[in-house]
Formats: sequence, structure tokens, C-alpha cells
Amino acid sequence: MKKLLFLLITIIFISCKQEIKNTEAISPEVTSQIKADVKKSTIADKAMVVSAREEASKIGIEILKKGGNAFDAMIATEMALAVSFPFAGNLGGGGFMVYRTQYGEIGALDYREKAPLAASRDMYLDENGNFISEKSKVGGMAVGVPGTIAGIFAVHEKLGSLPIEEILEPVIALAKRGFVITRKQAKRLTHYNQVFLDTNKEPSIFTKAYKEGDTLKNSALSTTLSRISQNGRAEFYNGKTGEKLIKYLQSNNGIITMQDLNAYEAVWRDPIVFNYKELKIISMSPPSSGGICLAQILKLIEPFPIKEYGHNSVKTIQVITEAERRAYADRSFYLGDPDFVDIPVETLLSDDYLSGRMDDFSFDKATASESLSYGSIPGYESDETTHYSIVDQFGNAIAVTTTLNGAYGSKLYVKELGFFLNNEMDDFSAKPGTANMFGLVGGEANSIAPQKRMLSSMTPTLVEKNGKFWMTVGTPGGSKIITSVLQTILNVYEYDMTMQEAVDAPRFHHQWLPDVIRFEPNSFPKDSLKYLENKGYIVEEKKSTIIGKVDGIKILPNGKLEGGADRRGDDTAIGF
Repeated sequence: MKKLLFLLITIIFISCKQEIKNTEAISPEVTSQIKADVKKSTIADKAMVVSAREEASKIGIEILKKGGNAFDAMIATEMALAVSFPFAGNLGGGGFMVYRTQYGEIGALDYREKAPLAASRDMYLDENGNFISEKSKVGGMAVGVPGTIAGIFAVHEKLGSLPIEEILEPVIALAKRGFVITRKQAKRLTHYNQVFLDTNKEPSIFTKAYKEGDTLKNSALSTTLSRISQNGRAEFYNGKTGEKLIKYLQSNNGIITMQDLNAYEAVWRDPIVFNYKELKIISMSPPSSGGICLAQILKLIEPFPIKEYGHNSVKTIQVITEAERRAYADRSFYLGDPDFVDIPVETLLSDDYLSGRMDDFSFDKATASESLSYGSIPGYESDETTHYSIVDQFGNAIAVTTTLNGAYGSKLYVKELGFFLNNEMDDFSAKPGTANMFGLVGGEANSIAPQKRMLSSMTPTLVEKNGKFWMTVGTPGGSKIITSVLQTILNVYEYDMTMQEAVDAPRFHHQWLPDVIRFEPNSFPKDSLKYLENKGYIVEEKKSTIIGKVDGIKILPNGKLEGGADRRGDDTAIGF
């Protein structure tokens, strides 16, 4: 009996010691913050909206409660984010939508920005051929032709059910009465206050000093949205709003003209569809690199028993990293705007092509990125994108990712119209072989040309399981979008996490070049990071930032909806 008691005490001691060791790998401050941020999954019976702001999710749900469908709610949520989340929500940017109707029909909408007609391959180079990086980041020359308004009207025409006036009414009211600024928003606005002033050379509502709890009203945006509600798509691309936009841009050295606005069209595309084990995954096609890269990575890791290896174990990290390394190498050479570049999609996703890509991988040693084809990564958009997921009471589901590119885009704020303009031109390869503002090097397939869409990493994704809709997921995060969506799907499918646990779990990222694994700070055991370094991996933790802000919805076995809103932002899931 004494021996048995001794054995039990020993086991308990070892378990406690191990638990302490794992806890000590994360700093006390971060451990406390994670515990404070822990959320429970939001459960709903019929419908749900998950977005970066509570106001936007509420308005989306309001539209659904009125009898609207997911596509009506998409329009309302998109515009509500333009009001309450100007950091990335927009009228002056663009995005992608992937959808699945209640009847199982699938599709994708590309309302990505385009290069102006006056754009040229070398427009950001000086007389000596050197890349003037600031020119593609800030000010009028950085702006691509916006696609968001064309996108929402394309959705409304094909799939909407409520009148556009009814959909936009609560958004217009929100802009007029204002929204309450959160702690994170106040911090961002303070950070960019002087930049807004320097770039626009005049004060505006965004150059005022704000603190948490203040209300920000945008009457100019309310007026703009009212005109769009009354006059439709033409108001932005042919009407008074468009004319004011062009006048403002040209006064700030922009090259976009009314001809550019008149020529812009959103494009319906076939999504990328592939299988991972028993899952059917539907994701965004080029000019997004998201679907193809996601497919390649999942197909490369499929032969490995990552469930047995364990969540975020060193072996799992190695397998995913090596698959990411190879997919991002292909991304660099082959992907661009499909209207300008022939993309061998079938070959890139074929078993014949992918079967040998991991042959040189060994658990004993990291693969050097320099040893892999293909070279020169295309532009990589910043983290300041936003995503929302919607499932309605009829069974329609959408995943939408939209962006201005950098934080508040080009920093140009059209004061008279009430919105910021994108700096999406930086997503092109301004000079093949030279890094853009986020350190990635550009390839020829993504070089600048008039009317061309710049390559993106945005990865709005839907998942079917056993022939039925199962999940909608997506995130901001630049090139980290793809790997964040990947890990969230694996968290739910391989590791049986709830939707909330899956979006909150610590993440890591590798993108071929630079040859570094980025880990969220203080989120992984120190001994795991040391082990990887000993295998030849370059680990970046201290200078790394949060990786993605994932929003997702999953169908539970009982038919209810389970929402996950990333703890890293102000993201909110609301359902009924």
C-alpha cells in the first residue's frame, strides 16, 4: 500500500512539474492576458455574423432578422466596417468573396483593385532604376482603382433579396450617430494622427485626439452612402462621388481618372476546390494566391500523421513549415492576375506535381529555402486587412476578406467623402527582385500593367464535410493569412477544437523567403523553439507580431452554429 501511495505521489509530482514547465515557457504577463482574453464560442440556432467590430456584426444580423439573406448581410456588414473599422473596412479598397448557397452552388467574386490606365511597369523606379518604395506606399501614386462599391452591387444584383436602400439604412444611421472607439482603436488613431496630417496637409476627424470611449461621427461618409443608396453603383463610378474622388486624387498627384472608374468591373470567378481527407475545401482563386497555396500546403502535409504528432508539437511545426516553404516558392513564380498571366492551376495542384515536393524533407534538418525553386516572391500585403464570415437562416454561407492594404491604406483621407483610399499598388512587384514594404521580393508574373489586378494573399474559405456545409473561415494578416486559415482548419479538424479555441490558438508562419519561422511572442515553449533552432531553423519570436485575426463559423452536429471571433482584436460573433 505504501509503495502504491508513493507511486501515485510521484506521478502527481511529475505531472505538476511538467505543467509548471510548460506554463513557465510563457511569460506571466502573456499568460494573464491570454486568460483574460479567453472567450467561449458563440452559439446560435439559425444565423450568425462574425466580424472585426460589434457594430458591423449587429447590423449584419439586423438585416438577417428582417428576412434578408447572407448576401444582403454581406453588403450591410461590408459598409458597416467601412464606418466603424476605417483601419481596413472601406469604400476606397477592394476584396474577395467566396460563397455557397443553400442549394450547394458555389462561386467567388473578385472585386480586387486594379492598376490605373496610366500605370506602367517601372513607375516606381528613379532614373537609375532604383525602387522608390515610399511612392508605392503613401499618397496619390499608391492608390489602385477601388473595387468595393462595384463588389457590393455585383453581389446585390446576382444574389441579394432586399432593396439596397433598406440594406444601407442602418449603416447610414451608424455613420451619422457615430461609433464608440475601443482601446485598440484609440491607440491606432493616436499612432497615425501625425501621419494623416502630414499626408493630407489639413485637419480632419481623424487628426483629432481620441481616447477609449469617445464617439466618432462621420457625417461626410453618411452623406456619401446616402447618395450611393439613392443612385446605385453609378454614383461611385460615374457620378458626383466619383468626380469628387478624382478631383481629390489629382490634387494629390494621383493618376486615376474618371475613365479608370468607368472601366472598373467586379469579376465572378470559379473558386479553387480541392479535398483534404474527408473535407472539401472551397477557397479564393487568382488574383488571390490564397486558394492555390492553401491547397498545396494541405496536400503536402496530408500524408503525415499530424494528429498523432500533436498540436504545435515540434514535428507538426516542421511538417507545416516545410510544406509552407514549398508552396510559397511556387507562389512567387507562377501566380498573378489570371487575366494577364497563364497560371497552371491544375498542374500546381496535381498529385503528380506535388508527390515529390517533400522528398528532400527530413525531421533531422531544416530545408534551406535557397535550395528550392522557384524564386522571387510577389508583393505581400500588410496585416491591416479585415475578414467577416456569415451564415444565414436559409443555409447560405459566405467568407469575405477586404482591405485597404496598409493601415488606413495610402493615408489619404477624402475629407469631403468620408473615407480612406488604398495603397494597393504596393502589392505589385514594383521591381522584380526588390522587396516591397513588408520585405518580400517580387516576381515577373506580378509586375505592374495598366488595368491589371495585383496579387493577394487573402483567403476567404468555406469547408464542406461529408457533402454538407461545415465551416466558413478567413483572416487579415498579409502573407500570414494563408497560414492562419490553414492552422485554424487543422485546429478544428485534426485537433477537435471548438471554433473559438481554434481561432485563439497560438500560430506560427513561414513564407519561403525570408527563411524564418515567425512565432507569436511568448506563445510557444522555449524548449520547442530551441529544438527547432538546433535542427537548423531560424526562429523569430521577439520581433514577431500577432499572426492573423481569424473569424469563423462552424456547423455543430446538432445543426446549431458555433462562432469564433479572434481574441487578438475587437472581433465579435453575433447570432440568433
